[in-house]
Amino acid sequence: MSQPTSWTLPIRQRSLIGILTWREIATRYRGALLGVSWAIVTPLLMLAVFTLVFGVVLQSRWPQAEDQGVGMFALQLLAGLLLHGILAESFGRAPALVVQQTNYVTKVVFPLEALAWVAALSAAFHGVLGLALLWLINGVWGTGFSLTQLALPLVVAPYLVLLVGLTLLFAALGVYLRDLQQVVGSLVMVCMFLGPVLFPRSNMPQGLRDWLLLNPLTVPVEQFRQVMFHETWPDWTLLASYTFAALLIYAVGAAVFGLLKRGFADVL
Repeated sequence: MSQPTSWTLPIRQRSLIGILTWREIATRYRGALLGVSWAIVTPLLMLAVFTLVFGVVLQSRWPQAEDQGVGMFALQLLAGLLLHGILAESFGRAPALVVQQTNYVTKVVFPLEALAWVAALSAAFHGVLGLALLWLINGVWGTGFSLTQLALPLVVAPYLVLLVGLTLLFAALGVYLRDLQQVVGSLVMVCMFLGPVLFPRSNMPQGLRDWLLLNPLTVPVEQFRQVMFHETWPDWTLLASYTFAALLIYAVGAAVFGLLKRGFADVL
């Protein structure tokens, strides 16, 4: 598949991607008593647990927001964890994405690049529902609603594009290098602990703060919190740079996938 085809795939194959995404979501909750409602119940449980453990037991407070109470600490922590959860669910399964769908490789003509979009969108479904719930709770009991929150989709969208690119890249490499599954699992954990998920970047030593911008989570997490909790518009220059990097990573991932997929059938 040529590179231009990879760029237009989400538009030309939107029906297929939509069907497969919903099928994956429905399969996940098949037989569950609450069904898709778990996508809302889970963030609520997470919020309750974080509030109890970090706010009541450990009595932690977010730096520069000590006077906002335990609830705001839990909300800011949850924002980072929900965005990290999208990465963990989509990128975390990338090395096995094609390997586990050998029927699409060997028996039918199928746009394999769509698998990366399905993985990212199904992860985004759960993450965005959680973030929407967070927005509602913050609006009612937290810092309130603001016009700046209209920019939240602009913060999350390039993050999803970047994840699709990473998923394409590692899905292609994972067909040939099966050890990547272990590597990616470690990278997902590193992204959480060496990013502003559990603490702000300002807590890191001065010499490391700029390097943490290489973490794909840093910009979206920081900009999301800025827009959501501080009634401040995103740093447009930083966000534009991140969007450019996301498109570049997507282009590299699509190119590598298109090049390596010619040998998938021989390996699988």
